[in-house]
Amino acid sequence: MLRNREIQLFLTVLVFLSLAGVLLAAIFGSAAASWSVFAISIVLIATTGIFTWWRYKEIDRLSGYLQKISNGDYQLDVRDNTEGELSLLKSQIYKVTTRLSEQSNILHEDKEKLTNAISDISHQLKTPLTSMMVMADLLSDNRLGEEKRTEFTRNLNIQLKRMEWLVSSLLKLSKMDAGTITFKKEPITVRKLIEKAIEPLLVPIDIKMQQIDIQGDPLTAFSGDLNWTIEALINILKNCVEHTAPGGKLTICYTENVLYTEIIIKDNGSGISKQDLPHIFKRFYKGRNASDESVGIGLAMAYSIITSQQGDIEVKSEPEMGTVFHIKFYKQVV
Repeated sequence: MLRNREIQLFLTVLVFLSLAGVLLAAIFGSAAASWSVFAISIVLIATTGIFTWWRYKEIDRLSGYLQKISNGDYQLDVRDNTEGELSLLKSQIYKVTTRLSEQSNILHEDKEKLTNAISDISHQLKTPLTSMMVMADLLSDNRLGEEKRTEFTRNLNIQLKRMEWLVSSLLKLSKMDAGTITFKKEPITVRKLIEKAIEPLLVPIDIKMQQIDIQGDPLTAFSGDLNWTIEALINILKNCVEHTAPGGKLTICYTENVLYTEIIIKDNGSGISKQDLPHIFKRFYKGRNASDESVGIGLAMAYSIITSQQGDIEVKSEPEMGTVFHIKFYKQVV
């Protein structure tokens, strides 16, 4: 404490004032008065010194606390729940510590998610890469027949397109996770949205001779990003088409109220088991009824796109009874 220049100056002033008081008491008073002033001055200086020492001890304690925080220890609690400037400072430091702890936990979770994502991506890419390497080796054999060569070449193209879609989807998901995608806020007519989402699926729908019934007011609309929302609906509809038998039916209803715009997509397909239902929006999750070509990323992307636009999506399903997707885009988020 005495190493601090301000303390040295403070004590010097106190001693000077005390000596001045003693001198004045001796000149204008008596010896007893001088000794009284001297004693009172010593007591005041000692009291001030003890109080200052205590404050610097608390500050030194806070300094040690901050040092532990800088070393990653966020479990300390320096609050004393009393009044005063030091108590207020302790409370503010504790609040900062709590925020740092939360940010540290978030960073740790992000690292775990990144590790898991890399592991999942590696696993998803490993299968088509292995298949392509085997077919490439076979194609290099001059004794391979023309029919087999054509078949392997076609399979190579299929695997390449699958890998291209997977990498593209993962890139979009990573951008959404990082918050680098800015979703537009523009008026979207739901009828136009649904028509554009169905368009890429018309061929598989026609092949399976499935019916589509669209119901709703043509003027129903909401505010969002058209292109991204189309992609979300494509993934949901694709899932419905794949799990609905030939000759099956898809029903799309949409309504609007003062709170939200709702889109309901229903199929009469194979449905989703109760065990799979809580997990279908998780990345790389493949349910019991998933096809061999599925990588478990389409519904996860749809979920991310919808929720990133202040929306919500729920699913209800029973095996062999079909599946219903409830999508809501809220007018305002409080």
